[in-house]
Amino acid sequence: MIVRRVPPVPSPVLLEAYEILRGRGYDVEDGIAEEQLQRPDLLEPDHDLYLLKSHTDLSLSLAGVLAAQGAQMLNPYPNCATTQNKFITARLLRAAGVPTPDTWALTDPALLDDEVARRPLLVKPYMGHRGAGISIVHDAAGLRAAAESAVCPMIVQEHIPGPGEDLKVYVVGDQVFAVSKPFSETSFAVAGRPVAVEPEVRDAALRTGAALGLGLYGLDIIESPDGPVVVDANYFPGYKGVPDAAAMIADYVDAYAQGEISLPAPSVGAGAPGGGGFAHPR
Repeated sequence: MIVRRVPPVPSPVLLEAYEILRGRGYDVEDGIAEEQLQRPDLLEPDHDLYLLKSHTDLSLSLAGVLAAQGAQMLNPYPNCATTQNKFITARLLRAAGVPTPDTWALTDPALLDDEVARRPLLVKPYMGHRGAGISIVHDAAGLRAAAESAVCPMIVQEHIPGPGEDLKVYVVGDQVFAVSKPFSETSFAVAGRPVAVEPEVRDAALRTGAALGLGLYGLDIIESPDGPVVVDANYFPGYKGVPDAAAMIADYVDAYAQGEISLPAPSVGAGAPGGGGFAHPR
């Protein structure tokens, strides 16, 4: 279940992973929900395993229809739905000891007048992805202007100062990789520059995966003066710039399909690094 790409060309990482899996005897099909006519009232599982790669509302909804009928899914539908909701994610990550920004949920921007007078804030969609719709505000007027175009309810976070580039962290099981690149609404299409994974970053990444019940996932981290801060998490990212990503993904999918890996539901109590009941195969 893949997303329509920008530009509209197949993902080289996915194409390579498909070929590896086909070489192991799997039949692999893919599809973009927005390009298909579906009957959700009649939709039934007809594959042994679904890979939920798309973050769109339609894909996530159809995945929910399939999951309600017992379809096996990677990452599991409830875990993906939780990760997509930034309100829930904020609480789970804070409980797991992951360094995250202070976060508010609201519909009336006037409720944060005092807070925005003290420090810059970030306004973003609570179900967003790819960095779309994010605004930095410095005063009450800016907060109100951002709220006019925001989808309510809004998620507002403290703005974390950083070096001007985001750290994109990609995880397969317990293998953690990182690339650095400037943030923008189109930066998801850029590979970035591979960098070393510091122990604090690895710890935050594995705590995030355990808390959200994810095995294939990514994080956006800002390296603040006080250390790395996780500002976003997403399931099944693009893995651009990660060496041998296709082989690692294929290994993980293979092991998951064979029942060698399990991913529990998101939990406030599942924050220990390496926890969550999953292991990297072979």
